[in-house]
Amino acid sequence: MLSVDVNSDIGEGFGHWSVGDNADAQIIPLISSANIATGFHAGDPSTMYTTVELAKKHGVSVGAHPGYRDLLGFGRRHIHTSAPELIHDIIYQVGALREMASAHEMTLQHIKPHGALYMHLANDYEAANLFIHQLHRLAPELILYVMHGSPLHQLALDKGHSVICEFYADREYDQSGSIVFTRKTGMLDPNQVANKILKACRENKVTTIDNQEISVQFDSICIHSDAPGALALVQVVRQTLEQAGISIQAPNRMNN
Repeated sequence: MLSVDVNSDIGEGFGHWSVGDNADAQIIPLISSANIATGFHAGDPSTMYTTVELAKKHGVSVGAHPGYRDLLGFGRRHIHTSAPELIHDIIYQVGALREMASAHEMTLQHIKPHGALYMHLANDYEAANLFIHQLHRLAPELILYVMHGSPLHQLALDKGHSVICEFYADREYDQSGSIVFTRKTGMLDPNQVANKILKACRENKVTTIDNQEISVQFDSICIHSDAPGALALVQVVRQTLEQAGISIQAPNRMNN
């Protein structure tokens, strides 16, 4: 692997409240794609505006990071609702960030659902099918960030919609290749995370939570900005990749 995208969920504060290490301004220059919260699980208009501004300043591509309407639970609780209502919420959120990007003369590169919504769309066929249909109709240019091998991934491929598969640097994997969903993560060792990523880039392998080795296919590395010590993780990961001769580039720039 000569190049890889590094993405992070950014702009996940709300008003005067911040999450994680409150290090967005330091993390953004180190990544290539920013998934910007769109107001339902986190974020607000001013935060969205300034986050896009920071991304533009540092040449980082931006994407919408819509979630469940769940500020209290940070979008990590499943909300029971109909598929159409859920997709309407996503359209609303993408539209909000699109206008913030337009205010800075930027265009959205991608869309990546957040938290419990991400997991729901990865596994619920009805919601995933409607989501792909509407996404391809309304915003065919937006790259969809997905979990490799999920129903959502296959539906996007069947529709001919561009996808980016992710490797989750700060999450555990199970033997099926799915991430082990958790609401809270402890402090991780940056060097261990960097070595895990380097192995994945070189060998397309990861060790599961059950100490089994499985294959992984991906185009982008995800590091969550709300994880404890996220800034140190991103710093060490970037340094490790560059020392290994692997450049960090957004998907739209990889073939340029």
